[in-house]
Amino acid sequence: MEIIDLSQEIFDGMSVFHSLPAVKMEIHATHEQWDGLVDAETQTPSVHKLAMSEHTGTHVDALTHMGREFAGQSIDTMPLSMFYTEGICLDLSHKGLQEFITSEDLQKACEKASLDIKKGDTVLLYTNHFREHFATENWNKGPGLTAEATQWLGEKQISAFGVETLSPGIPKISNKEVHYICGKMGFTHYENMVNLHQLIGRGRFRFIALPLKIRGGTGSPVRAVAVFE
Repeated sequence: MEIIDLSQEIFDGMSVFHSLPAVKMEIHATHEQWDGLVDAETQTPSVHKLAMSEHTGTHVDALTHMGREFAGQSIDTMPLSMFYTEGICLDLSHKGLQEFITSEDLQKACEKASLDIKKGDTVLLYTNHFREHFATENWNKGPGLTAEATQWLGEKQISAFGVETLSPGIPKISNKEVHYICGKMGFTHYENMVNLHQLIGRGRFRFIALPLKIRGGTGSPVRAVAVFE
């Protein structure tokens, strides 16, 4: 079995979507405190205090995040089967900054890889945006799905799709509509994925990305992985 980690590291001050709270991580307690060593030269953490939003790093959106019409469909109410699926990864690395990904692009990528999108799949979209632009001035300018492409994916009855970028659509152009379509059609998406280049050309895999059981949560960080048997 081979397990490929598709998740970003979470750390103090990491890059997040501009409107979200910053990640703050600090030492809450040390082993030296526990052992009563008041004059110890070293401080080794035994507990960290972590403050961040539900939409930090590699995360999944709950349906309730997609619009007020979907209130109540929080992350703790969504079936675990949505997060444990078969997966495929499509090569869209030719897409440039803020370039649209259309249903035609998705169909061509499927044909090139000799893959079909099946009911219940998680469809990952490799654009190479993370490796090229993470933590740069272009990080928030990634390619994104059109509303039409999102509708097309929904009609395939997928569980979810995943992107390397900060948002599934292009901010202020298609992003809000992409979210709304996901809510209306009952599927979700993952953002800020990494290592998707390691999945290209390898066919189908088991995709696992279980969210935290946050009561009323609008999303959750996940440890997303692809498993090849």
